[in-house]
Amino acid sequence: MKLIVTFSRKAGKKPIIASVVRDTGVLINVERAIIDSSEGEALIDIPDDQCRLVKEKLAEMGASVRILEDVITLDESECVDCGACISICPQEVFSFDENWKLTLDAGRCVLCGRCIDACPHQALSQKIDT
Repeated sequence: MKLIVTFSRKAGKKPIIASVVRDTGVLINVERAIIDSSEGEALIDIPDDQCRLVKEKLAEMGASVRILEDVITLDESECVDCGACISICPQEVFSFDENWKLTLDAGRCVLCGRCIDACPHQALSQKIDT
């Protein structure tokens, strides 16, 4: 399961993710992180059955956490199966099936947005939380 973790660094430079791994024993894969001197945001991947435990521990440490589900959407009525998204995606989210129809595995997505920018028909979009 993918989670977006947002945290403030104003209270110090605590190793939040490392502490959660140590305290819970859950291995966390950091897929993307943007951290500066005052705040940070990380996209992490954890086993589905450990989600509640990891979310609670991160919250205890002052981080906010949200679950990502179906973040990339393909509008099949706009898609022309050109493959522009395949060539630009660093995570191999996109592929062609046996009939050369575009398919996607949203679970592999790390929200880089490159596919959205590359799509000439604007058939890809990112789910925005409200």
